[in-house]
This record gives sequence, structure tokens and C-alpha cells, in this order.
Amino acid sequence: MYRGKHLNATILGAMQISGRGDIANWIIPGKLVKGMGGAMDLVMSGSKVVVCMEHVSKNGNLKILERCTLPLTGVGVVKVLITDMAVFSFEGGKMILKEVAHDATLEEVIRKTGCEFVIPESIGTF
Repeated sequence: MYRGKHLNATILGAMQISGRGDIANWIIPGKLVKGMGGAMDLVMSGSKVVVCMEHVSKNGNLKILERCTLPLTGVGVVKVLITDMAVFSFEGGKMILKEVAHDATLEEVIRKTGCEFVIPESIGTF
């Protein structure tokens, strides 16, 4: 299915996302994993890649970074990022804030995002 470019969208989680839309989602250093699975095929399928994840880790570490520190699954493939705090799109090499959660503030989103992003004049809420 995915190698034949039959998918319209791919929705998956991630451990890290870069401000350029890179995704790292297949390994955590020090943890035993059986392999990278099919995520690399999915993100390279030509479909719209949507990532859903928590904005920061359980330890409070930033997961949205200027550059991923974990091994990459795909480079520049993410089109939409949905977190518990915000929604971003990736357009023209830029990360653009689209919406902020009703229980979060713009300042909190800025503080907990480890890369620059575009803040439009009008931002939605969810």
C-alpha cells in the first residue's frame, strides 16, 4: 500500500520533531528495540504526514527542537504537528503556529518549543 503511494495521509507519533519537519520516532537511546519497523516507509510514501505527540516529555524535556538529537526517521516530511498544547503546519521550510489549546498560553508554547516558529496575527484555539 504505502510503497505504491496509495495512502493519502500517515498519522503517527514521534519522540522528536525539528523546526524543519524532520521526524525521529524509532529509537530511544539505551532502550532495546527490535528494529525501525515501517515508519521510514510510511513517512516516505508521499502521503501527508501528520504527527500527534505530547509537547514535552514526561521529564519536561523539549521534544520540538531546532534539530533532532535522535536518529531521524524522515527529513522534512512532517506537514502537520498536533500536540497537547498546539497545532503547527510546515510550509516552505517554516513551522507555523495554527492553534493553541484552550488551557495553554502562547507564552507557554513559546517557552516549551525548542525552535523558532512563525506566529501569525490570527491564531485559533482548540
